[in-house]
Amino acid sequence: MIAKAFAASIGLLGIAFLMETGLPPVSAAPATSATSAYVGSAACAGCHATETNAWSTSQHARAMQEANEKTVTGNFNDATAEHYGSKARFFRKDNRFIVETEGKDGKTTEFPVKYTFGVEPLQQYLVEFSDGRIQTLPFAWDTRPEAKGGQRWLHLYPDTPMPSTDSLHWTGLYQNWNYMCAECHSTEVKKNYDAEKNTFHTAFSEVSLGCESCHGPASGHLAWANGGKAADVAHRGFASVVTPRAPVTWFPDPKKGSPEYSVPQANGGEVEMCARCHARRGQFSEDWRPGRPLADTHLPAFLTADLFEADGQMHDEVYNYASFLQSKMYAKGVVCTDCHDPHSGMLKAAGAEVCSQCHLPEKFATVAHTGHPAGPSAPDCISCHMPARTYMVVDKRHDHSFRIPRPDLSAKLGTPNACNDCHQDKPAAWAASAVERWHGPDRKGFQTYATAFHAARQGLPEARDLLLKVAQDSATPAIARATALLELNGRASAEVDAVRGKSLSDPDPMVRIAALRGLGGLPPDQRWRRASPLLSDPIRAVRMEAATTLANVPAATIPANDRAAFDRAADEYVAAERLNADRPESRNNLAGFFARQGKMAEAEAEYLAAIKLAPASVPARVDLADLYRTQGRDPMAEQLLRSAISVAPQAAAPHYALGLTLIRLKRQPEALDQLRRATELEPEHARYAYVYAIALQSAGRSDEARQVLEQAIDRHPSDADILSALMQDALRQRDVQKALAYAERLRTLAPDNLNLSRLIAQLKQVPKP
Repeated sequence: MIAKAFAASIGLLGIAFLMETGLPPVSAAPATSATSAYVGSAACAGCHATETNAWSTSQHARAMQEANEKTVTGNFNDATAEHYGSKARFFRKDNRFIVETEGKDGKTTEFPVKYTFGVEPLQQYLVEFSDGRIQTLPFAWDTRPEAKGGQRWLHLYPDTPMPSTDSLHWTGLYQNWNYMCAECHSTEVKKNYDAEKNTFHTAFSEVSLGCESCHGPASGHLAWANGGKAADVAHRGFASVVTPRAPVTWFPDPKKGSPEYSVPQANGGEVEMCARCHARRGQFSEDWRPGRPLADTHLPAFLTADLFEADGQMHDEVYNYASFLQSKMYAKGVVCTDCHDPHSGMLKAAGAEVCSQCHLPEKFATVAHTGHPAGPSAPDCISCHMPARTYMVVDKRHDHSFRIPRPDLSAKLGTPNACNDCHQDKPAAWAASAVERWHGPDRKGFQTYATAFHAARQGLPEARDLLLKVAQDSATPAIARATALLELNGRASAEVDAVRGKSLSDPDPMVRIAALRGLGGLPPDQRWRRASPLLSDPIRAVRMEAATTLANVPAATIPANDRAAFDRAADEYVAAERLNADRPESRNNLAGFFARQGKMAEAEAEYLAAIKLAPASVPARVDLADLYRTQGRDPMAEQLLRSAISVAPQAAAPHYALGLTLIRLKRQPEALDQLRRATELEPEHARYAYVYAIALQSAGRSDEARQVLEQAIDRHPSDADILSALMQDALRQRDVQKALAYAERLRTLAPDNLNLSRLIAQLKQVPKP
């Protein structure tokens, strides 16, 4: 389900994700293009009967359907449900399915169900409003058998009250089908958001996921098939196709039991085609077509702490793509359809039998390998190598990184492991000892970056060196190398700079994007020299990232021959954010882009639009206040920040920004109160503590400042600003040994800082008392 932290993000979402009052309803009119048109799955059945039969029972075919007797699985026989006092009644009226529950205004209202959403292990229900919005109801039907706990109504946020004022209420932004869900549950979706009227005219060519969701518009193919199937027609009439992986014969090596392949092959475009929906990602263009690189239309998520465990296992609802990219199988050329039938979506064999297509059971289904005696309760391949998490209350999903269980990492880093998923009464060290006893101490698996990411997340001194190893290791999955580059931001050194520069030409677009994100601190001329070549990158997401990186380079300094490349990439970026103009985060992104270009009026308009879309939006208010700061309009900034605090009193950022504003307004006591509050609300934010301490010091309250810094360095042991402040404080106190200790810790973070090296040498010359 949607985490509250997601509300401020770009919205990197994929398939199977959910969730008054006219304008025309959602259109089912076929979409067309200049060269091809969508003809519907029924047009394919005549020639492709076998594939159609397989597809017709798939989750794709039933991803979204009009609500009727055949499609609705829930109990609408005057059933009831309740969640923290909010009641719902499910019944039939005038041959329609009705849910009576709390609406946007907090009043109980009858809502007719327009569509069903999904089918197993739960089915959700969609309500259409007169402004074109389609929203997902908070109660879903558990379609599992009653014996397994199903056949009941459940709330998708069972442990969280959800009043109508909450941002995650079913009528709100974050349960909106048009943006959150539509692309991956219907065919050829066009969102058609009207920003001026704040309405939708969303259209699709087929209500569920049909043949053309993957194959693209088929009118040309149909003409080819009906016209004699000429051999010289490219792609058999399709405008484009996924580049297939060349034929591969997988065969088990009888000695190792693992598969070898006839000829090493890249996996073509199939995985990226599936990733369009089976990934945590953000859509920035609707002109997807088969065979097009994913990052031309969608931006996948990195392995960040809010989404993934330190070792790369899934944490939040991330679907399969990023996990699979981390796998040895992906590295060897395995694709989705090696295990899954492309039309039914089902495994090609039941359970672990799908693994034995390539992995010999006589080698792996043994006590020597599993450490468990054979029997019906014995773990299988999936139990150990695809550990599961449950999302949306009942939806059990398996991690697709296919990793070796690492309870030793659990003992050291706190990451989950498959062993303790079953043996919950035992410590991780117990499981680690067992695995080492069975397989020896060196069986570490394919994913080797957990320690580096853990060190980065904990702010440990060794993080930079560990991350550099990950970023430079060509055998490490590209998505992990890209994440390592992101984590190196703020950990400057000459080696980091060199690795980042080299990564700008990496074959993987995610690595190039991550490298670009580390250039923001460079002077404009250096930034332009490094990033400007990527304004013409073959991948749109990279070009857009380059444009944002270079947005505040003074136009007068850009060579005339290069200006056109920047303008093209900037236009692509603006168009991408305009596609999602129904989202406050996209309006906020646009505002920041315009502000960096010096287009302050346009920036202010976008910030205000973001606030109008989401009145409780804190980021838009804080960023607009900062824009007012640059214009010398601090009184307006103060008013805006106080309004942010009123709508989100537990958010630290507006307190911090207000503290800085009050300092500029020379109201120091009030400023200190706000900075203190920000530090209390978000102690994990090192900058808040540092600034609060400096403000205390400026107010002559040095002892309090020192106390704040000492508490902060315990939480942030590798924060250079805090260490530097403590070092300076020790020097003022003439505590040479303490100053030297802080200076040496600083040098591990900034080994290229010659001034720091000289200071350390000088301090070492001071005689000890």
